Amino acid sequence: MRLMVVLFMLLAPALAWAEEPATTSAALWGSPTVNGGACCKTLAEVRSNIDRLDREIVRLMAERGRYVHEAARFKANPAQVEAPERAEAVVKKAMALAEQDGLSPKVAEAAYRAMVRAFIDYEQDIFAAAAARGDAPWKK
Repeated sequence: MRLMVVLFMLLAPALAWAEEPATTSAALWGSPTVNGGACCKTLAEVRSNIDRLDREIVRLMAERGRYVHEAARFKANPAQVEAPERAEAVVKKAMALAEQDGLSPKVAEAAYRAMVRAFIDYEQDIFAAAAARGDAPWKK
């Protein structure tokens, strides 16, 4: 029984940290850093701004996807989709832009590596769909 009490006393503080923070309370520490220090008064305001940016990011990714679709038309076969040098150049460029704009290059690198991989898979799907339709000049 004593062991259970000791374990509870050790774990209780850790469990308290796991709960969702209040969204309408003032910040618990630090000073605002966004919009010249004018943002944000609550976590709800932070999340609202993140949601707005997420919508814009998805819109831009959809546009990027349309260009990836176009890029497939210029490739002679599905093997040309995997372009390691091009993928690495895209990631390195994103990291440099991130640093200029105040984003952690590590965040940009992780996001872009995942995005590039997903778009490569998407482009491979485009080739597979073309082959399924019989529209595969690389197979002739």
